[in-house]
Amino acid sequence: MSVKKILVPVDDSKGARASVAACARLFSDTPFESVILLHVRQLGGKTLAHDRISDAELSTVQEDLQGTNVEDDLESGSKTILDSHKAFLEKSGMTRIKAVSKPGHVAETIIETAGEEGVDVIIIGNTRSTLDKLFMGDVTKEVANRATVPVLLAK
Repeated sequence: MSVKKILVPVDDSKGARASVAACARLFSDTPFESVILLHVRQLGGKTLAHDRISDAELSTVQEDLQGTNVEDDLESGSKTILDSHKAFLEKSGMTRIKAVSKPGHVAETIIETAGEEGVDVIIIGNTRSTLDKLFMGDVTKEVANRATVPVLLAK
């Protein structure tokens, strides 16, 4: 299988660092078209309620926050996260890195972005504890179950 486009969803977690490191380890010496780093901005951070809110409610909240300091803070935080992971990949010799920041439900946005970008593989971290997964949900499991491309789990 030839891998041309790689999607690496990132945040500020240990799992994201593991997935970026795995990407560098596996693909830094191979020809590829691009690495897409994706950060999904979550209103209110990582909470149980975030994945329970409907798309219509989320859209309304996002509209209300446009142009506010909250939205600016989320975008600034997202840029910081993306820049950090991009710098790691560049230090590993990788180029052709696209940084993307989107609001939304994490797993759903990852799946949608994979389709929009036409990626060949998704590399995602899988380092959370069973208790965290129980209370916060398991984005990695949802992505692995719903993706139409191979998903590499990084620890």
